[in-house]
Amino acid sequence: MDMTRNEPDTSREQLQQLISHLVEGVLLVDPNGKITWANKAALAMHGCEQLAELGATIARYHKRFALMYLNHHKLTARQYPVARAASGEEFDNVRVELTLRREDTDFRRVLVMRSVPFTGEHDTVEAVAVLIRDETEQASAEEHFERAFAVNPAPAVVCRLSDTRYVKVNGGFLKMTGYNSDQVVNKSLYELDVLREAEYREQAIQSLQQGEPITQQEAVLRVQGGNDKSVVVAGQPIEVADEVYMMFTFIDLSTCKQTKELLKRSEEDFFKAFDLVPTPMMVCVEPAWHVVAVNAAFESVTGYGSKEIQGKAAAKIDLWEDAGILKVIRDELHKGGSIRNHEVSLRGSGSITLDTLISAEPVTIDDDACVLCVFEDITDRKRTEVEWITAIDAVMQDASWFSQTVMEKLAQVRHSGVTNAKPALSILTAREREVLNLICQGKSDADIATALKLSRNTVRNHVAAVYDKIGVHRRSAAVVWGRERGLASY
Repeated sequence: MDMTRNEPDTSREQLQQLISHLVEGVLLVDPNGKITWANKAALAMHGCEQLAELGATIARYHKRFALMYLNHHKLTARQYPVARAASGEEFDNVRVELTLRREDTDFRRVLVMRSVPFTGEHDTVEAVAVLIRDETEQASAEEHFERAFAVNPAPAVVCRLSDTRYVKVNGGFLKMTGYNSDQVVNKSLYELDVLREAEYREQAIQSLQQGEPITQQEAVLRVQGGNDKSVVVAGQPIEVADEVYMMFTFIDLSTCKQTKELLKRSEEDFFKAFDLVPTPMMVCVEPAWHVVAVNAAFESVTGYGSKEIQGKAAAKIDLWEDAGILKVIRDELHKGGSIRNHEVSLRGSGSITLDTLISAEPVTIDDDACVLCVFEDITDRKRTEVEWITAIDAVMQDASWFSQTVMEKLAQVRHSGVTNAKPALSILTAREREVLNLICQGKSDADIATALKLSRNTVRNHVAAVYDKIGVHRRSAAVVWGRERGLASY
């Protein structure tokens, strides 16, 4: 473009009017170091409204504005783009950060400058235009990305698509691979292949070439020392300063695989121990309680073989004497997290009936939510208890025949067979507790009537009400029930 002094002033004015409306900033500088003209965009980029605010000369421009490269290296007066332009130097895409030197302000601009000389008829430089592009917003976005990328704990590298070379690497990637930054930055994608042995490698390479997202997939990454590391890799295209890049992110699968191996071994050890435990045990998988495994003790006690019930829903197995008990157990388990010593009756193979105490605990096996059920067979113990009570009832028609010591022994024996779910004394009225307390002392109905100043019929009604509430039919059973709940003798 030839812009000489011989052109008519009207043409120069028209050209300046046209330039003044450009989005790109324009400064005119003459070889003598004067800033002769600036359009509105150039003034705004410097935070000015009038040409005089820029400084009439390059020296004054230098006093007003501080310039530095984006690596924080300050420019000397001779390195200022306007000074280089005045000296006749041609340059392109000089990116600088501009701030106000002497004013207390947060004013900051990131500007990209290039020079365009205007020659006269003898090819002498008569003026130079400094063209300016404002990239402040873009630079802020880049800085935000740089900070976020640097602190992101997920391993990541950024590859420039134009030459498939890595330009950035974060600490997470260096920690995962054992490399230092110099071993990654400027290396080619094919020197440090992050898509090595990828599940969909060809598709990933095609997406890379077209600047499209690369779907998450497993790959094998070569790390420091020549070792291989299993990873999940994914790629996301990003655009920075009009350049397209691919940001690769990684998930380290090594720890996950080691954990799975340890878990697999622990599960194998669990099932070995599970089968050797002499107590009947069963493992069911939620939510339908399908039977996963039963141990040898369970098979021995119930008569069911593992092949008969394995894989079946617990509700479908004719194992429960009371069909509704399984729902009760499951509800209690979900409420409290575990249950302990819940009395249930089981049906064994061949119509065997077993009295058991079941305890259940949630467990995780092979990532599945399961329940471990432990059964304590109390069939013989309950049979012995029934025989004791039957024998006692056969010889005892009236508790008054026995001393207090015998009554206490009886309560102790009976107590060993009572489950944790015992009705409390609070189900009785105050008068009924008085009556029961006197029964536990071996008093007859006549004695109770005298002690409480009641008629014998009234006493008999109270005794009947007590029997009904505590679920017994004999005086001896009422004595045991009361003694188990702490009624003291007088």
